[in-house]
Amino acid sequence: MKVDYIALSVPVFFILIGIELAYNFYNKFNYYRLNDSISNLSQGIGQQLTGIFMKAALFFGYKYIFEHWRLLDLPRNVWVWIVLFIGVDFFYYWFHRMSHEVNALWAAHIVHHQSEEYNLTVALRQSWFQGWFSWVFYLPLAFVGFDPVMFLTLSSFNTLYQFWIHTRAIKTMGFLEHILNTPSHHRVHHGSNPKYIDKNHAGTLIIWDKLFGTFQKEDEPVYYGITKPLASWNPVWANFHYWGDLIQTAKKSPNWKDKIKVFLKPPGWYPSHLGGFQHAPEIDTLRYQKYNPSYHQQINGYVVFQFLMALIAGSIILFSYHKLEILPLVSAAVFTILTLITCGALLEQKMWQIKFEYIRLTVGLILLILLSFPVGYQVIFGGVMLISVIWFYKLQTSNFESDED
Repeated sequence: MKVDYIALSVPVFFILIGIELAYNFYNKFNYYRLNDSISNLSQGIGQQLTGIFMKAALFFGYKYIFEHWRLLDLPRNVWVWIVLFIGVDFFYYWFHRMSHEVNALWAAHIVHHQSEEYNLTVALRQSWFQGWFSWVFYLPLAFVGFDPVMFLTLSSFNTLYQFWIHTRAIKTMGFLEHILNTPSHHRVHHGSNPKYIDKNHAGTLIIWDKLFGTFQKEDEPVYYGITKPLASWNPVWANFHYWGDLIQTAKKSPNWKDKIKVFLKPPGWYPSHLGGFQHAPEIDTLRYQKYNPSYHQQINGYVVFQFLMALIAGSIILFSYHKLEILPLVSAAVFTILTLITCGALLEQKMWQIKFEYIRLTVGLILLILLSFPVGYQVIFGGVMLISVIWFYKLQTSNFESDED
């Protein structure tokens, strides 16, 4: 029996985020910004929704190898569990390291590093497409003969462990710093400081970084994010922007070998005719500014309301998708993602958002009427969208139109 431990842990994630948020406000640390946090959580919702459509196929790949080509018949005793735990963590290290050293893989993984803050919402900022290739790194475990359900369990707990280390509330952890991946080690990993880039790739055990020469201690203030800031709250653009950069670089390269190398070389690599490798710049501490576009503060309530609706809709889909037919499932997932786009666009004060929002709400009402959603969902979400139309109209007339004047 497969248990989705990550989905079941979502309520715990939000409880811990709430605790850290309270700690942040009490101590006036400014670890959180509304726009950044909604952007992070939007990526997490999108990752869970897109994962619905591929998780079964990816698990099948591991399972097929185990059932047809495994070398050993291993028992399910405690020693096998321990060895598999070490194996999962070892291969996670190499998957994670390669995701930083190969452009085509970094194009997916970059999403997790785009936030310029560091708090527990960043842990949920996940790529929508990383799962398409990450499973390949673990296939040696299937060939050896480790049970697929055991593998799925331990890989899930490897992911769950990494949630709590995305915090600035915990400084150091004494002797555990020598063994485990800790908040201090992982803060380094999220740094855009040149000395911190591509360091501390560990999942649970920091020993792999120390063995393979990628360990770096936290010894100077960390500036979070990527070297070329995303400068957007759009969750879809966040997942595709680096691909756009790679494709543009490849187009500028007349040599076919260089076109291929663009996708296989590390981030920062360019063909010689484009200047060669570009190293990460040092942080200009005097001019450093986080992406924080201005917008009408009256919009905050509407954005939070829409985000909560997306969160609720995403949770319902996540826990009941196996009961839905494919058309209602796809429609609900797409509409939820459109809602997340709305939140990001409003926080950037995008003027195209006015028409987009009316179209989104109209399409949502039509889908509710035409598709076979349960009557209760139709009534509740239909009411929500009618409230949204009235609310947004008032916001538009009082805020957006005044800007145009």
